[in-house]
Parts: sequence; structure tokens; C-alpha cells
Amino acid sequence: MRLRSLRGPWVAICLRIALGLVAALMGWPAAMGQSASPLPSDGVSISGAVVDSAGRHIPDVFVRLERSSVPGAVETTTDASGSFEFHSLKVGDYTLIAQKSRLRSHSTSVSATSADEVKQVKLVLEDLSAPVNAMEFADAPNFTVAGVTDWTAVGGHGSDSSLRTSEALTREALTLKPEAEHHSVTPATPNSIESDQAEGRLRAELANDPRSFAANHQLGEFYFRAARYHESIPLFGAAYEINPSDHGNEYDLARALKEVGDFQRAREHIQKLLAAEEVADYHRLAGELDEKLADPLAAVHELEQAVRLDPSEDNYFAWGSELLLHRAVWQAEQVFRKGAGAYPKSARLLTALGTALFASARYDEAAARLCEASDLNPSDSEPYIFMGKIEMAAPDSLACVEQKLARFAQDQPGNSLANYFYAMAVWKRQQQSADPLALQQVETLLTKAVTIDNKCADGYLQLGILRSSQRKYEDAIGLYEKAIEANPQLAEAHYRLGVAYDRTGEKTKAKEEFVLHDEIEKRQAAAIEEQRREVKQFQVLPQGPSVPPAAR
Repeated sequence: MRLRSLRGPWVAICLRIALGLVAALMGWPAAMGQSASPLPSDGVSISGAVVDSAGRHIPDVFVRLERSSVPGAVETTTDASGSFEFHSLKVGDYTLIAQKSRLRSHSTSVSATSADEVKQVKLVLEDLSAPVNAMEFADAPNFTVAGVTDWTAVGGHGSDSSLRTSEALTREALTLKPEAEHHSVTPATPNSIESDQAEGRLRAELANDPRSFAANHQLGEFYFRAARYHESIPLFGAAYEINPSDHGNEYDLARALKEVGDFQRAREHIQKLLAAEEVADYHRLAGELDEKLADPLAAVHELEQAVRLDPSEDNYFAWGSELLLHRAVWQAEQVFRKGAGAYPKSARLLTALGTALFASARYDEAAARLCEASDLNPSDSEPYIFMGKIEMAAPDSLACVEQKLARFAQDQPGNSLANYFYAMAVWKRQQQSADPLALQQVETLLTKAVTIDNKCADGYLQLGILRSSQRKYEDAIGLYEKAIEANPQLAEAHYRLGVAYDRTGEKTKAKEEFVLHDEIEKRQAAAIEEQRREVKQFQVLPQGPSVPPAAR
């Protein structure tokens, strides 16, 4: 985890750059004006107005225009009368969508068939974040993932902390567990007396009849539940040889092969099962295997089909996660939103929805969803950690976050991260109000964080920044050194240490730290760019199948 403090006017500049970068990545504007990636030119014009549900025209609304099957988009904002206009477009099919804060229009399709055509469109803003019922789920979203492309929009921006935060949160969101699994008791290990007895009995049954399907399958199932996957595979395999028509056993064999990394054999079995019958679990496993085998396009279609067959919480999460991983952020948001509407008690769907909203620079909405997730189970630390990270990356303090992080720190006083993130939220607010008591609270919370966990490098770093702001450079040096000891790759700690050495006249040491900072930044930027090149980005068309209604 690599988190940065606010740095006065420089932060505003950096955050504007970060917001612009995220906007460019998502194809949605972070500031007024046209996109840097215009669509091909011709003579078509598309113009219109954005109104609310009462028909009132709304100014300063972002309007996005995409041409079907053509990467890129153009964006503009409505003028004081709520009007917008796009000029010099190619003949073709287009999709428009408008957004302002929590309000958004449905996608509207426009077809231009002649070079000098003028099209008029009216977009109606609605609160699409509100929960919808199952009947409405069939109406939207409508999209099709049509292909993949290299992700080049972020090249050369490896130092951008806001984008890095989004990428890190995406990776963490993919590992979120369902409520039952998250709080389940760890199964007994094979060393327990009870487990030993069960294993002995099952092994004896198999020894008595080695050609028994049931004996092979049941011992394989025992090993699978104990996460002894390598031992389960020969048993499931033997049961498959005895009775290849038993789909449950073959599904278990495919799952075990996936767990040991034999993705190709696992996919062969799951494809055989799908040829025999359409089952949602088979499609979800097929999607997971396709992703592992670097075929994300096949994966996302399998996961979509799993939702259509069984709109369960697990399937919504898997489909949305695949979309989010491959930067189809708006589509991921829609899937997570539908899932969260169908399963309002799912903290992981709300947390994933918050992550998708953050990725599209909708910080206030992201915070609201994460706060809701934290209320579902206040003892679960994951939503708090996500909201703490987006609070630090967002341009302004986010409503509800400081209050929830205060609860986190109060309920879990021995949690280093609880104290750290609450401190950073208070500090961010203090910089707006210049409250000395709040600053003292920040110091107390950060000190507590590093006392609980002496490997809390970010806590030492922030304490050092606090001491430097008070011109206590000798104290700051010691804290920066502790941060580096806890995490030698924390580039900002090296930079800050260099500044502190420079302030105390130790120019040689300062230069050494600046050199280390630059080297670390360069290595980390290269590693991040490599990660980005490995993750393909989905190309999404606006027309396609819709999210099915949830099972009731």
C-alpha cells in the first residue's frame, strides 16, 4: 500500500492531473471541454438538450458520444441553457449518455445515414443510483463486450497516485469473499483426531473396494474440502473413469484441477459438461478458467451467461469483477449496482460498486456505497480500508467517511490501519479548517498506529511529514528512517528524508536519498506499466443483452 499525504497547492495540481487521467482512461471528462481523442470527421451534427424529469433544462452536464465499433469518444458539457452540440462527425451509429453527479441518463442511440445530417436528441437525467426492483432489471444495462485491445491510455503516467490507488483497489476487490465464507470457521485440519478418523474410515472403504465410484469420490471430496487438492485429483479421476456420466464428480475434478493450476485440463472437462447441459456454476467456472488462460473475451461471456441462468450474488460479483478487471468500468458499475439492488445485504457487492465508481472518478458516490457496506457489518474491516484509501486519493473530503472511520477506530482500537486511516481523514479535514486540536488528534492516532504495528511505514511517513511541517527536522529524519526500515521501497519516504537532510545542511545525504527516490520510482513505474500491458481492455458496444432479473 502506497499512500501519500496532502501537500498544499501541489496536491490540487496533482489531483487535477490524476482526475484528467482517470477521465481519459474511462472515456469520461474530468474537466470541461472536448476529449483529446475525437471521433473521425465528416459533416454529421448531433445536438440537443439535457433535462430533468420535469422537463427543466440543466446546465453543466457532461455529455459523452461514442460511435459504434470505433474506439474513442468525444465529450462536452451543456451550456447555460442546457444545450449541447457535436459537429463534423462521420456517418454511422452513435450512442449518447449524460451525467451530472448522481444523475445520469439512459443510453440513447442515434443513426446518421448522410454526410450533412443534423440529429436532435433529448436526454433525461435520472437518479439511476436508487435501488430498482426486479422488473426494472431487464431494462438496463444494454451492452456487449465485442473485443479486447491493448490498454495504452495510461502509458507514461506511472507516477500518478490516484490511478495507482484505483488499480490497487480493483485488485483487492477481486478477492472479496461472500459473507458466509468471510466469517466461516476454518475447517478441521487433517491433524485433528476427528479428521484423522474420517480419513481413516474413507481410506479403508476405498481399500476394501478400489473400483467403487462412491469410495473414490467421497475420499476425493474429503481432500478437496481440506484443500489437499493434489490428493483429491487422482480420486476424482478414478471416479470419472468408473462413471464418466456423473456430472457432479466431473465438476469437482475440474475445480480441483483449477486449484492446482492445471487450467487447460480443467477447461476441457468443463466444456464437456457444458456440451451436455447448461448450468450456471459450469459457466462461472468456465469463465474463471478462460481468464486464467488469457482469454478474457470468452471469460466475460461465460460469466454473463452464468448470471442469465442464475442471477445469484456470486454470479453478479464474478461478472462485474471481470468487467472491472478489464477496465469496462461503467459496465461493471451497472452490473454491481443491479447485484447490490437484488442483494442489499451483500457488503462485497457494495464494496465492489464503490470501487467501480471510484475508478470513474465519482468519488462521492463511491464513498456512499462503501459507507453503506460498512454499516452492514461494522466489524468487517474491508469496507473501511477501501473508504480510507479513496478518502486519501479524492480531491476533497468525502461525506460520511470520517464518521465511519471514527467508528472503525473506536470499535477496533488495536487495529493499526483503523487508527491510520482515521488520522488521515481528520488531517484532510483539518487542512481545510486549520484546527490545532484536530492536528493533535492526528498525531495521537498516527502514534498509536505505529505503536500497534512497527511495520506501519505509512504511519511513520505521515508522522515525519507532520514533524517537518512544524520545522522539527531532526525528529522528522528519525521517523522517515523508521518508515524506510519498515518498507525500503517507500519512495516518498526517501524523498522526504532527502528534503529533511537538505534543511539541516546535510547536502550529501540529501542527494543520496533523492537518487534512491528516483531509482525506486523508475522501477515501480516500469513494473506498473508492465502490469498494465498484461491486462487487456474490453471494447464495449452499447447494444446487447441486458442484465436479467434477480432470483427471488
